[in-house]
Amino acid sequence: MEGSARFLALIKLTNVGLTLIWGFAVTYVFVRILPLREFQAFLLLVAFGNFTVSAEFGLTSIIYARLRRYWLDHTDDGAAGFRLEEMGVLFLFLGMLIFGGLAVLLVVLTAGVVDTSMPLLFILFFLSACVNLPALLAKRALAAVDGNFLWEALDCLRRLMIIALLLLILNGLDPRLSIVLQIAISLVVIGYAIALVHRRLGMTAQHWLAFRRGGGHVRTHYLHDIGASALFTMSEIAAYNAPYFMIALATQDARPMLLFDFFFKMSRALSMAIRAMVEAALPRITRAFHSGDIARLRQLLVRALGAAFFFALVASAALLFIGQWLFAKLFAGRAAIGIVDLLLIDGALLALTVICVSVYIQAALGRFGHLLKRSLPFLVGALLSVPVAALLDDWFDVGFLGLYTLTLLMVSALHALSLRGLVEGHSRR
Repeated sequence: MEGSARFLALIKLTNVGLTLIWGFAVTYVFVRILPLREFQAFLLLVAFGNFTVSAEFGLTSIIYARLRRYWLDHTDDGAAGFRLEEMGVLFLFLGMLIFGGLAVLLVVLTAGVVDTSMPLLFILFFLSACVNLPALLAKRALAAVDGNFLWEALDCLRRLMIIALLLLILNGLDPRLSIVLQIAISLVVIGYAIALVHRRLGMTAQHWLAFRRGGGHVRTHYLHDIGASALFTMSEIAAYNAPYFMIALATQDARPMLLFDFFFKMSRALSMAIRAMVEAALPRITRAFHSGDIARLRQLLVRALGAAFFFALVASAALLFIGQWLFAKLFAGRAAIGIVDLLLIDGALLALTVICVSVYIQAALGRFGHLLKRSLPFLVGALLSVPVAALLDDWFDVGFLGLYTLTLLMVSALHALSLRGLVEGHSRR
């Protein structure tokens, strides 16, 4: 099953489906148990959680790219090659990131910046989001050593149990207890996955604890990749999440926030489906790239784009038919969405398709500097969308979505050129 792209795509898409069910279930449950003002604050918490998880600066992608090269040929590329001590350093960094995010959240809640009467619930939910950081490391590390199927099977089991615990809240289970149990389940699954990586790489406890040696190697030999990846990740974080906070500053009306949250959920659903498909093909794409098989690389890129556009077209068509019903159902009828809004979201999803394929493939190949250059126009357009749309008064909603969609279309054209250059540039090497 691990060697079959079809089996990998199938189980990855199954996991994507479960992840999407979980994402919609979070909104479905909490919009019903929280007052509207509390729910708006909860959406800001979700955005902050996304920000914190994304703030790993792409280090797990760097580990995948380096560990994948190491695993494919089992040779050390000189002094700068992958070393097992890097894994422990990365876990230390992720732990510090979670602690830092938690500290910021505690300050925000204590200072009353976010008005909520349920601080413990917010803290626990934030921690449950942060669990995705070590989960992402486990996923990338296992994938690099040809353990895609193992991780996806484990993660499917984890998601099923978490969804069940989430839905039990509507049947009377204390939300705080539900989240604590979700965190515990995630930690057990992640721990088992890391143990599998430990065995496959033949690691010892010293490899995990050699922070000084591993940190020195990381600092000396691939600080450039870390810097480019960190800047790229921060740019992407701001572009995708800043509108939440800017809309909150621009208007007290709940509809624009719910409208963007709906778009964000749709885009996340599509990007996850595309990621699943691309990751199923990554073992072959990385082999073709590193071996210099240009014809095979071109064929795989075309297939990846074709499959991604199939997902995007299906999602766009579905939104036109059931988008209004889904929006009303998801947000308990507290706002409505129009056909113009849905058409703009569809356009944004089609543009996002090319961006996703490009980012996932080039990150796996370690092209972080190039991705950074492509992310800057997206960041500028995303940051300008809300203040420019605010000038339109009653047309704020449509104006913002229109500007954000236009930004995505322009950036997708740049990424299309990147994919073309990936093959042409590699063929001249």
